[in-house]
Amino acid sequence: MNSEKQQRLRQALEHWEQDCHIQDMPPAKDDLGEPLKVVYTPLDTAGGDYLERIGLPGQYPFTRGVYPAMYRVRPWAMRLYSGFGTAEDTNRRWKFLLEQGNHGVACAFDLPTQMGLDSDDPLAEDEVGRLGVSIDTLADMELLYDQLPLESLITSFNINAPAAVILAMYVAVGRKRGLEPAQLGGTLSNDMLCEFVSRGMWVLGVEGALKLTIDIVEYCTRHMPKFYPFNIRGIIMREAGASMVQEAGFAFANALGYIEKALERGLSVDQFAPRISFFFSTGTQIFEEVARYRAARRLWARLMKERLGAVKPASMLFRFTGTVGGSFYRAQEPMNNLIRGAYGLLANILGGAQGMLHPAMDEPFAIPTEETARLALRTQQICAYETGVCKTVDPLGGSYFVEALTDKLENEIEGVLHEVDSQGGAARAIESGYMQRAIAAEAYRTAQEEKDGGRVVVGVNKFVDPNIERPKLQVHRHDPAAAQRQVERLEAVRAQRDVDGVQKSLDRLRRGAEAGENLIPILVEAVSAYATLGEIMNALRDIYGAYQEPVVI
Repeated sequence: MNSEKQQRLRQALEHWEQDCHIQDMPPAKDDLGEPLKVVYTPLDTAGGDYLERIGLPGQYPFTRGVYPAMYRVRPWAMRLYSGFGTAEDTNRRWKFLLEQGNHGVACAFDLPTQMGLDSDDPLAEDEVGRLGVSIDTLADMELLYDQLPLESLITSFNINAPAAVILAMYVAVGRKRGLEPAQLGGTLSNDMLCEFVSRGMWVLGVEGALKLTIDIVEYCTRHMPKFYPFNIRGIIMREAGASMVQEAGFAFANALGYIEKALERGLSVDQFAPRISFFFSTGTQIFEEVARYRAARRLWARLMKERLGAVKPASMLFRFTGTVGGSFYRAQEPMNNLIRGAYGLLANILGGAQGMLHPAMDEPFAIPTEETARLALRTQQICAYETGVCKTVDPLGGSYFVEALTDKLENEIEGVLHEVDSQGGAARAIESGYMQRAIAAEAYRTAQEEKDGGRVVVGVNKFVDPNIERPKLQVHRHDPAAAQRQVERLEAVRAQRDVDGVQKSLDRLRRGAEAGENLIPILVEAVSAYATLGEIMNALRDIYGAYQEPVVI
């Protein structure tokens, strides 16, 4: 738009505002608490060349999508997050979901497994198999994949602290079936920095944890070309209270920290960057979430190209799995979660997600039942095949509002990233408690808004009906006998294995850790000898030490 047309529009806008008394209209704020205009015009998006700032799908800067035709070729990957009880329990649920059209599987692990504890550890009591599947030894992993096509099944392993051990078990199961590591596909969370920031599922100290993270990246780069070695978990920080901007900024900072460590290891950025992916939490503010993802794609492409010198276009792609964050679901009037989930799903897809782990409506209470899990999957399938969202790429692109939000959110995400850089990078910002303080402050702000009624939650702080009857949901019931079965199998494995062989593998692991070797091949041998997850993590703790959380004031 030339300057003359801009001036005419500016004058028309001023007259409109005066004639319609726009200044008297009710105010509105975005999710960050900042004011929004009543209407947006080309004046809000003026500046910058179209091809340079927005471009075409599948081309730099990838604002409109990472692939040329996006969902017209095929819908996003639909992988419901699932796991509970023993390996047999989860294996049955996975088979059910695959029969219903799930694209691969996303494995939920119980808390003891995530903390590197064996099921008979006193600290694991009452938690075995409760919030995810329990994995103690390779025997469990073998049962988890019983009668499943390992050579074609894509698995997302949602685990961080013992991620290297889980990867080793996956490789060992493949070898038992005659498959080389190069034939295995999937992805691994492998994002310990997010745990230090928020959720707290840590075992080793920061340096030891980062060492294992990069061991995985190096091993997968050299031996597993179909496997994504880390999936950066912005969602963990968003669910702890981070804003949508902080989630993206801190996730990018963590990712850059991993990349720098991998470069120090001797890898080139174009060797592994094409297999970096992210996992973000999405709320119900549709336009803001869409703009945030568009902004993230553009910023990530620029970071990879200009800051890290990536040459391959595939290295510049911001690939992400999205899900409606569990914190957006509520226990009050649980059927409302169906609607919240559908709107959040729409925001993810209009924002260009590559995958979706859609939560079931009963997840505020328990593990989803088969019925609610099926309904969560059907919600995605209806969106993909009945709404028309797959017919064109980036349908909100060109909206004055969305383009203005995209520019604004890109600047704000970059501002968060610069602040972390000024702290000395992600690891330093975590060790000092900076990220933790920032997230805590944002969590307090949003909680206060909800308490005061400024942030409306239907059925919670507005339109509350004290006479409404709570629907009688058939929630998943934890089987207390599952823990006993798990412990019995663990005892049987210990009784049958070669004790000397296990001890030698653990001694070899300690020597390798002390020498700074890549530990993945050593871990494959240890799990193949049926060393337990807890034994392995204890051996690593002997060398790397345990994490001490900083006091955050």
